[in-house]
Amino acid sequence: MKMVRVAGLGLLGLAFAPGSAIADSCTAIPDSGAIPSYLAFDKAFSGPVVEVIDGDSLCVAVGPRTGSDWVEVRLADFFAPELSTASGRTAKAALTRIAYGKQATCVAGAGTYDRIAARCRIDGQSIGDLMLAAGIREGGAGTDSGSFAPRSRSPAPAGLSCPELRARGGARRGEPGYRQEWDGDNDGIACEPYRR
Repeated sequence: MKMVRVAGLGLLGLAFAPGSAIADSCTAIPDSGAIPSYLAFDKAFSGPVVEVIDGDSLCVAVGPRTGSDWVEVRLADFFAPELSTASGRTAKAALTRIAYGKQATCVAGAGTYDRIAARCRIDGQSIGDLMLAAGIREGGAGTDSGSFAPRSRSPAPAGLSCPELRARGGARRGEPGYRQEWDGDNDGIACEPYRR
């Protein structure tokens, strides 16, 4: 694993209010083309969290240039409720309190669109675990209406069908039941609940 550290960025994220987002301000991963080599699968990167997008997405600054050195991360170990719901807005507020302006150390998973799925830690603790400790329940489209049950922190047993995994909230890469062919958007979650 390669560790990328950028010193002196502690105040970089403070120029932006936690809730104010600039359209597509995290542009380290191009909309088309190759993912930068330092974000290859299983490589580590770190930097301050300079933007929180929703309850499971944030930007990590890995260099001094605003935007082009900001990596959009989709947390691989937490599945937040949709931002359009009250619980989604609560999840974003919690992630802002937990992560904004703090140093995050992440391990890259698969690229998905113009972001990277990654497991991130703050002060040695998983951000997903910190969200759960803050009382935020995992969810997604349909959770508030009860159309599927949020994934428990216990991994799903192996051998479940994709619809059974979907009912449990999906299976993350490395967990029992995860199959790459069931991860259509390549975000590290197989058989995730349908997004509307």
